[in-house]
Amino acid sequence: MLIPITREKFEQLIPLTGTAAQYRYYAGSWPDFLRKLLISFLGVVVIWLLGEITNSGGATVSLFAFIAGLYWLWSPVYWATRRNSSYRRFPYAGFWRGNVLEAFVSEELLGTEETVNEYGELVIVENRERRINLQVGDKNGFEIQIQAPLLRLHRNIKPGQVVELLALSKDPDLERISKVTDAYIPQLDIWVSNYPVLRRDIFVEVSEELSGRRRKRTKASSSRRYSRL
Repeated sequence: MLIPITREKFEQLIPLTGTAAQYRYYAGSWPDFLRKLLISFLGVVVIWLLGEITNSGGATVSLFAFIAGLYWLWSPVYWATRRNSSYRRFPYAGFWRGNVLEAFVSEELLGTEETVNEYGELVIVENRERRINLQVGDKNGFEIQIQAPLLRLHRNIKPGQVVELLALSKDPDLERISKVTDAYIPQLDIWVSNYPVLRRDIFVEVSEELSGRRRKRTKASSSRRYSRL
């Protein structure tokens, strides 16, 4: 099932500026925070040195140094806003509901690091992450695979369960889906996502509203059928 949504609702679901969940995503862990602090410090030092070399005005140098010094604070908002813009550039969107066709776990290579062991030998260490893979589809033949970091809650996902997401397209009739967002499994009330694209509270409201309408249509259809009998 694919139901078009208005542009207004689409922009509510994917706001321009980063949400709290998106800020936390880009703020990262404690090592990520320390890395941002280091970048902020180095930025202040570089700007100060350039100001000394070029004899630039004190107010200008102070302003840029202030901005660089707060990189650790504003950078998550910047990167979240930029990522949201990559979704909001699609002019059309629809609420999609299908089913889990298959669920399996894989191990993905994130990168490699070179280090030296206790014998002084160069060793390449692989950074791997376990990920959940969902093959989802609907009765119209649309299928797509969703992948995300594996969480303990994901072990309860089974084929046949309902899955919902937002489908983005450049076509007014949504015939070609160009991109999808994080997926929601209402039966378990859990999400499968790499990045929290959606305002999840609003998406759940849309899901419940559409489910209510569907139940009403089913009841009305059943009533008409029985009345004819």
